[in-house]
Amino acid sequence: MTVRTRFAPSPTGFLHIGGARTALFNYLFARRHGGKYLLRIEDTDRARSTPEAVRQILDSLEWLGLSPDEPPVFQSAREARHAEVAHQLLAAGRAYLAFETPEELQAMRERAIAEGRPPRYDGAWRDRDPSEAPPGRKPAIRLKAPREGETAVEDLVQGEVRVANAELDDMIILRSDGTPTYLHAVVVDDHDMGITHVIRGDDHLTNTFRQCQIYDAMGWTRPRFAHIPLIHGADGAKLSKRHGAVSVLEFREQGYLPEAVFNYLLRLGWGHGDEEVISRERAIALFDLDGVGRAPSRMDYAKLTHLNGVWLRRAEDARLVHEVLERLARRGVLFGPAGAERVRLLMPELKERARTLEELAGSAAFAVLDGPPPMEAKAAALLTPEAKARLRDLAQFLSDAPWERADLEAWLRDYAEVKGLKLGTIAQPLRAALTGSTTSPPIDAVLFALGRTEAMDRILAAVEGG
Repeated sequence: MTVRTRFAPSPTGFLHIGGARTALFNYLFARRHGGKYLLRIEDTDRARSTPEAVRQILDSLEWLGLSPDEPPVFQSAREARHAEVAHQLLAAGRAYLAFETPEELQAMRERAIAEGRPPRYDGAWRDRDPSEAPPGRKPAIRLKAPREGETAVEDLVQGEVRVANAELDDMIILRSDGTPTYLHAVVVDDHDMGITHVIRGDDHLTNTFRQCQIYDAMGWTRPRFAHIPLIHGADGAKLSKRHGAVSVLEFREQGYLPEAVFNYLLRLGWGHGDEEVISRERAIALFDLDGVGRAPSRMDYAKLTHLNGVWLRRAEDARLVHEVLERLARRGVLFGPAGAERVRLLMPELKERARTLEELAGSAAFAVLDGPPPMEAKAAALLTPEAKARLRDLAQFLSDAPWERADLEAWLRDYAEVKGLKLGTIAQPLRAALTGSTTSPPIDAVLFALGRTEAMDRILAAVEGG
């Protein structure tokens, strides 16, 4: 058997971080077992589904490296097939026509509640002859579900789960307007796509019992099911905007790397010993459903940010330079080739302190500018009259220095030794003059990246400033 999994989002909004984890687990399970990972866009809700949401889902999956192995299937294009199966069930006596109006169904529910019964369909048309229906009334097609016994599922995460068939009513599979219901369409699509494993959130568990009855009625082999717990906020409540970012592309905009989000989502409800930093290749080699826990996971933004810092330090400098320059350009920061080259020279040091690409762009902004950088208040406070006099003297001393990083470090140390000063006494006002900040990469790296002319111009501007 070739494993075939699928991720099946509805395009009614952004791809939620919980949906991204579901896609990730489907992707990894398929890769781990040498199978196929597919995508189905469940766009049968025409009123709420939008092309923009479809594009956003595809962009999110592509950014995470979770694009499907085959072109996406659009559920709305398969309505004729869904109706065909519903009529096959009807012809086989596994389904029946039901002629209630919405008002009659509402009255049925209200009567059940008043009598202390669950508000389920009572099977009124299950054994009636369609000829008894009022003229011109269009029927729905309902599944003739078993009333005795139980429906059992051996779930690959939850273990064996059962429900008494008496608790499940005869659900509609084709509405009176000829459109399929969601639960019916999903079964037909999964069967036709050859899906062997349905891995999805445990909020779908009650749907699974009903869907299994459709599989059984058609004589189709059920897929294996795995229902993974949901993701909650740190407070244990359902994850929402008030907890922080919840959209995949929000994380991208906030400066997280896709491999960090991939790694974090992997560890959110799945574990392998004490391993925290796990590459895609390692994840494929390790992942299986027996490592998925049954309890809800809690989103920890601080942990994600820490992990992102780890992956930033591992990332190639050229890639980070490209990302940083793009982000600075979006902020409206103007720079030329010289500014871009300074960022390239400083990137090995800049990335050591940053946790996100946004932080990295902020820390690199001083380097792309020509002329004095904007001055933070704490940095300006370092430029006392005494410090300015020392910077003027230092500028004279450095004017003859060879402009290589190792030489610059040696010259700064020599200057401090000659003047009988601690290096920090020199370095901090110099850092303020060069970067406008109290934090930066090592000062010799900053001097080297800026170049002699730019560095001297900034020092003298700081000395002469008010």
